[in-house]
Amino acid sequence: MNESSSAVKQTRSAQKPIAVLGAGSWGTALAVQLARAGSTVKLWGRDEDALNRLRDERVNSQYLPDASFPKTLSAEPDWQTCLTDVGIVLISVPSHGFRPVVQRLLDDSPVAIEEVGLCWATKGLEMATGLLPHQVLLSMVPHHPRYAVLSGPTFAKEVGLDLPTAITVAASTEAFGQTLCETLRSERFMAYSSDDLIGVEVGGAVKNVLAIGAGMSDGLGFGANARVALINRGLRELSRLGIAMGAQAETFMGLAGMGDLVLTCTDNLSRNRRMGMALASGSSVEQAAIEIQQVVEGVPAAQAVFEKAAALNVSMPIVEQIYRVLHENKPVQDAVRDLLSRASGNDTAGLR
Repeated sequence: MNESSSAVKQTRSAQKPIAVLGAGSWGTALAVQLARAGSTVKLWGRDEDALNRLRDERVNSQYLPDASFPKTLSAEPDWQTCLTDVGIVLISVPSHGFRPVVQRLLDDSPVAIEEVGLCWATKGLEMATGLLPHQVLLSMVPHHPRYAVLSGPTFAKEVGLDLPTAITVAASTEAFGQTLCETLRSERFMAYSSDDLIGVEVGGAVKNVLAIGAGMSDGLGFGANARVALINRGLRELSRLGIAMGAQAETFMGLAGMGDLVLTCTDNLSRNRRMGMALASGSSVEQAAIEIQQVVEGVPAAQAVFEKAAALNVSMPIVEQIYRVLHENKPVQDAVRDLLSRASGNDTAGLR
């Protein structure tokens, strides 16, 4: 490590600890990375017995067995202790758990939620409301001064192994975004800032749905041509929805758009892609979920995205067919046939 990197680590270690709420694979990977980069980190999860094992074994053997905990990372099963005297809170839970965690921070926390920097790695739309995570937060804490989302092409396993990675941090203020980027950054972990929370969150939600479609295509043996066509046309759908919701078009050409979409659609570390492959082989959604043994965010996201697109009158034919397979039991082969029978259009037509 060079002298400048050492100085940065010493500065971070003097800051208040960071609480990471959610001890699944991604929450654990982010906690490891934050500690690796020089912060003091406290990791909390709902399962007290599991947290006690993490504390004793110094590794999350269930989700991230190859990523030993740095010395500045501690597993903390007690909610109050985890949140005592922290400067930043990072939420890493599935989309359906985001509002309950924010509510608990409001109702039962040793720190005032408005006094800490709040960030999350949650991806998806809230089912009941169609809101993005930052919109959920602002509906509960309208004047929160510092909040951000972390997104982009990342697999928890590779972050845990300290393989080269780049992500996007979209924040409510430039200063908080830069603080998070510097806090996360290490020699093998790059973080880039953005002010487009809508675009980054839409990218994170829709790519999971499209990855299920890519898995279906590959599971049916349709080959690389079909996969690339699906990714490209899927990116157009993702962009159309994002722009209709107020996002910046250029966001979808970056890490949180095309980058995350390509990663999730093409590598079998993606649980959403594996879900699609299982469906193509004849498994039901329920059977595939049991095999994967982790939350597959693209399944609920398909319904939320389909409903949001319908409400905004945005054409998303690929998402529509994936939704019908997942939630209306439409056979995969019929969904693909209906997509292939659509009339051709202009490939360079505007995103709107």
